[in-house]
Amino acid sequence: MKDLTLRYIATCLQEASLLKSPLSSQENTWTLHDASRRISHCLIDSRKLHSPQDTLFFALRTASNDGHKFVSELYQRGVRAFVVMEKPATWASFDQADFLVVEDTLQALQALSAGVRKACQAPLLAIAGSNGKTIVKEWIWQLLRQEVQITRSPGSFNSQIGVPLSLLELDDETQLAIIEAGISRQGEMVKLARIIR
Repeated sequence: MKDLTLRYIATCLQEASLLKSPLSSQENTWTLHDASRRISHCLIDSRKLHSPQDTLFFALRTASNDGHKFVSELYQRGVRAFVVMEKPATWASFDQADFLVVEDTLQALQALSAGVRKACQAPLLAIAGSNGKTIVKEWIWQLLRQEVQITRSPGSFNSQIGVPLSLLELDDETQLAIIEAGISRQGEMVKLARIIR
């Protein structure tokens, strides 16, 4: 992932109209102690933390879990940047943390990845379909990896969460991106197409 500043990330979210109110520290919806803080990792799973000082945690809500439950634990483990849908009840105890409070953390993850994609000049090959996406992606990678620097979706990252995480891996070295795009519900491909462009 290309290093991003919290200021850049906040701007992407503001442009997507996802911040709960205009950037305003007085309203405590955008509290940045260090707007120039460099972010090198975006995290959605607390078990996969490996570099807390430059990690941004997206507190995603899914049918089976709520990332907001892990904010306190991650803060104790050294994470200082969070994208959340609501301030923690013990807001004052996170005195060194930066919070971006948004309407929807999944949409925020998607908006940030769209911003990263827009900034990347490399061509992108999107692979969609009912079957065979991962194998086709890997074949293309095997054929071209000696010729160009390729960033590709890890594993089968082709969902509403996986595609944004894949796009966040784009960096200045990327000469070609190969991204899988899959759907499980009607209308999801439209959302993915907006992100991938």
